[in-house]
Amino acid sequence: MEVEPLKLINSVDSCVDEALCGLVRSSGGLSLLKGHRVVLRSDLDNLRAKVALLSGGGSGHEPAHGGFVGAGMLSAAVAGGVFASPPPASILAAILCLHNAGASGVLLIVKNYTGDRLNFGLAAEQARNHGVNVDTVIVADDCAFERPSKAGRRGLCGTIFIHKLAGAMAEEGCPLDQIVSTVTQALKGMGTLGVSLSPCSVPGCLPSFDLPPGDMELGLGIHGEPGVKRSKVTSADDVVMTMINHMTNPDSQSHLPLKSGDTVVVCVNNLGALSCLEMNVVTGATINCLESRGVVVARMMSGSFMTSLEMAGVSLTFMKADQETLRLFDAQTSAPAWPNISCMSVSGRGYTSQPPPLSTRPQDEQHLEGPLSALMQKVLEAVCSTLLQKQEELNALDRAAGDGDCGNTHAQAARAIQDWLQDHLVPGCPGQLLLVLAGLVQEKMGGSSGALYSLFLTAAAGHMTGNQSGTAGWADAVHAGTQAMRRYGGADPGDRTMLDALCPAADELRRLKTCPSGGHMAVLQAAVQKAASGAESTRNLAAKAGRASYIAAERLTLPDPGAMAVAAILGAVLESLESQK
Repeated sequence: MEVEPLKLINSVDSCVDEALCGLVRSSGGLSLLKGHRVVLRSDLDNLRAKVALLSGGGSGHEPAHGGFVGAGMLSAAVAGGVFASPPPASILAAILCLHNAGASGVLLIVKNYTGDRLNFGLAAEQARNHGVNVDTVIVADDCAFERPSKAGRRGLCGTIFIHKLAGAMAEEGCPLDQIVSTVTQALKGMGTLGVSLSPCSVPGCLPSFDLPPGDMELGLGIHGEPGVKRSKVTSADDVVMTMINHMTNPDSQSHLPLKSGDTVVVCVNNLGALSCLEMNVVTGATINCLESRGVVVARMMSGSFMTSLEMAGVSLTFMKADQETLRLFDAQTSAPAWPNISCMSVSGRGYTSQPPPLSTRPQDEQHLEGPLSALMQKVLEAVCSTLLQKQEELNALDRAAGDGDCGNTHAQAARAIQDWLQDHLVPGCPGQLLLVLAGLVQEKMGGSSGALYSLFLTAAAGHMTGNQSGTAGWADAVHAGTQAMRRYGGADPGDRTMLDALCPAADELRRLKTCPSGGHMAVLQAAVQKAASGAESTRNLAAKAGRASYIAAERLTLPDPGAMAVAAILGAVLESLESQK
């Protein structure tokens, strides 16, 4: 048994009124006409001696049409129930409200659906009996049907373009007949086609049609009407090409003649449920496809403009444009749903910037040796050997708290350093060596461990300049690296991370700055002992950072592998230095 799709509403009966109230309450330039589902400009006094524009239709197409009410677009929009034409009484009330505000005339912009034509037409006739100067433009931009029925082509998202052109002219004070003439001409060079990956459902009802997973519907209407062709979903590029081929097929009576050299304004319209990522992909594909045909894309708008509730689909609207059309299109509007569109042509604009020149990576540079080079190489070799020996031990510890690859990532770093040592001289400047190591672990180690070690080494390098950096410099370097890990990693001692081994050791190494000559090894031995004790203490700590923080505390009975790795590294440094004495 089919179940009605869930909607985040209060009730089926009240959702339209509550949606209109939400729109108006959040938009300072809008107001509601009491007793009617009519959205008005809140500055009706500014309509005096100007043509007013009224459009509308069924709800469920938001932001159309209420979102396009504002200076430079619609003066008012009237809403019906979901996918239902608005009643003539509300349309007439809106017309008379605009007339009473001093408008010189009222233009009705109506989508070509039977209900809309009848109800807007009836209201127009009634308004004329009240002495209102009223005219109507019917928008019929659908390119789906090769042989349209007597009802003609449906009105789709191209309606928004007519709102914009007519609104700009009305704001400039153009007379009603001139506005009608201009937009009627624009309609001759306009076409729209939609494609959907899913149906939609009116609140309280089942989906409008069935569409199996993996299928798409070409040429569907904005009220959930099935389209003219069903096929399998392919790539965005192929779907866009299929749509444009259909729209411009000269064998179709509904086609939009489009040739190389034509200039167009494009709307990529989200029918409701496509993600922004998908919309951007489709937008890029549309530009590329049109430009490959020699068509100049002058303006591009992409987003949700005339939707079909939660339908996962997109429609493409093209409007041929000359300089006057572009001028009107670019005119300012206060309508809340109109996007902030660049007035620069899309086609012909460079859209990439060159990155700044990168200096040679530290690990690729050839460095000069110094008095410390041989010693530092021996220490590095010892650290790498230790990490490789402890690979499986660290992996085993990590399997209890993570994905079991801590040993592997440290081994990757060790092998990268070993490979580098085979082909390069160890620089005499410790700071240069630390930058080399930072680059290697960032590139080869990967993951959060690679980022943390690279942060430590990069921050430490700034405190190790010159070829004769003393023990005080090493103390400052380790302290700076540790602070960088804490600042950017967000962890602290006690959080069951590598910092539980590193921070006690770093604090102990600060004594290098004040200890007497000959006492340096004792300080280092104490720092290594502090690191080992800190690492061992993590078996009794609750994880507050890193991947282990998502594991139940009772399952964390072994020491943290990252802390154990730090203790092993420091132990290898000490052992290597002691062997050099």
